[in-house]
Amino acid sequence: MNDSRLNKQIRIALLSGIAFVLMYFDFPLPIFPVFLKIDLSDIPALIGAFALGPVAGVVIELIKNILYTLIKGSSSMLIGEFANFAIGATWVFVAGFIYNRNRTFKTAIIGLVSSVLAMTVMAVLLNYFVLLPMYVNVFKVDLGGSIGSFIAVATVPFNILKGTIASTATVLLYKPVIAVINRQSIRTVKY
Repeated sequence: MNDSRLNKQIRIALLSGIAFVLMYFDFPLPIFPVFLKIDLSDIPALIGAFALGPVAGVVIELIKNILYTLIKGSSSMLIGEFANFAIGATWVFVAGFIYNRNRTFKTAIIGLVSSVLAMTVMAVLLNYFVLLPMYVNVFKVDLGGSIGSFIAVATVPFNILKGTIASTATVLLYKPVIAVINRQSIRTVKY
């Protein structure tokens, strides 16, 4: 295996581990239902998508969700974890794809704004057709109205708010985090 491929895998593993740890620090906001929680675990995946490509960002999303589920378990019968992965993967893939076509600050902002919109659309579609019907049937919860109205007043604003917070943090943290990761990358010894 060549050095650059090994270094990329190490960076993906490092960012996945950071994302996994950050996933434990989630919190609900009083204006949203308790199961919609803000966590900052998508920031390492966004950084990975920018630095290593969109597929790396999706892999980081996958690894963090697998680790979280294996270690903590699921309180939502995997509905929440699936939602976190599918929506997060859409988010980081779109951001990474746009940014990696032309690596400028302007393109990063365009990628982040576009990806928050893509993530929100994915959240709407998944929640309307799959996630909320499953959640309501499994946990017998009352959404206080129709699924469509719940999505309009909770899902859409929540995803835009979460996306804005994590995107802002990504812009602020990208250069310092990448500088540390690049400095700490493994260089294999040649024999």
